[in-house]
Amino acid sequence: MAQNLTQFDEASLRKLMNDHGDPKRVPARFKIITDTSDFFRVEYDDVVLLGETPYWIKGYEKEGRFGLDDEPKYWVRRAINLLDGSTRIIKLVFHEKFETRIGDVVIECFRSPRKEARILDLVGEHPNFMHGSWVLDSVGNNVRILEYIHGQRFDDVIETTGTDHFDYFIHFFPDFLNQYIELVEAIGFLHAHKEKHGDIRRDHILRDRITGSNRWIDFDYNYRHGESMFSFDLQGLGNILIFLVGRGDVLVPDLYHHQKAIFDRLWGEDLSISYKNRVANLRKVFPYLPESLNTILLHFSVGAGITYETTGQFLEDLAEARNDLSTLI
Repeated sequence: MAQNLTQFDEASLRKLMNDHGDPKRVPARFKIITDTSDFFRVEYDDVVLLGETPYWIKGYEKEGRFGLDDEPKYWVRRAINLLDGSTRIIKLVFHEKFETRIGDVVIECFRSPRKEARILDLVGEHPNFMHGSWVLDSVGNNVRILEYIHGQRFDDVIETTGTDHFDYFIHFFPDFLNQYIELVEAIGFLHAHKEKHGDIRRDHILRDRITGSNRWIDFDYNYRHGESMFSFDLQGLGNILIFLVGRGDVLVPDLYHHQKAIFDRLWGEDLSISYKNRVANLRKVFPYLPESLNTILLHFSVGAGITYETTGQFLEDLAEARNDLSTLI
């Protein structure tokens, strides 16, 4: 999309800032940016022109990855659309690579702005994904412009529900399982279109306070896969299910210090294949779990004999576990 670079000057932008913000906070000086290649150059109160729309930069988002909470994400900025006053999340181009491991398998992951833009086009009408658009800046950087989701992280909701695990599991877990199955179906929608989420984590689900839907966010990661294109996505789904069933992470050190009798019954094969300090075989901790539900968890343990290859296989077992849960409760 070509940009009309002459449409906005400092005076017209300052007027829009007055219209859509606090006049007392309109800056005396600011940069007007059309080339976002150096995202560190984009600073608070600057205006980024994308397509035919000016965005007033008001801050940056923070990392939710485990161990990096509150780490600034300087390439992800919160901004005000100066044409309508709406809040938007602006994701600038950031090329990053890292390796992760599942068992003995090393997986190379990398950021792909083009992939995220492609998926945004695909899920534009789907209630379980973040929505937005994308535009090329003046030098061709693929910038994604996302609607701001008002709501709480799904995992924060889980950990604060119920008085203890038994109360949570009996009274609240069946509804959360239904919500989770809906989220798995949404990932199945991506897979049916030969797309991967790429970074399935529990902090990448937001409970939309306005619509009531749980929504997947942040799908700019891609990964190099072997024979199974969706294995990494499925492993991420399994990690979330273990968290969901356990009402949080059941950590081996906590069991050692506080529930030694349970700790002494654990074997290496009972642990999560992704995180060796977390228990996957949760029936050893919570004996009232239905066997069909626990069997699903064992697919994501060190001792797993077989793994899921498709969301369809996973959903079939989840449906059986849900039926067994209804007879138990």
